[in-house]
Amino acid sequence: MKELDRVRWRCRRGMLELDIILQRFVDKHYTQLNDTELQQFDTFLNLPDNDLWDMITAKKEIKDIKLQPMLQLLQIV
Repeated sequence: MKELDRVRWRCRRGMLELDIILQRFVDKHYTQLNDTELQQFDTFLNLPDNDLWDMITAKKEIKDIKLQPMLQLLQIV
């Protein structure tokens, strides 16, 4: 449970819209992610808020094609 609490804390961002999307994602999908997907999600959490928001809203293209499936999950939340 500590890991889930840590992830929830990391999902608290400076942008309310990201807070909502990330928290919903964690509630719906986080416990079902495999190790690779967990690493991909962590990669997204390491991005600056504006870059992450632009990717989720499709204003900015993702450079690493391997992250595309995780981005799609974030976009449908």
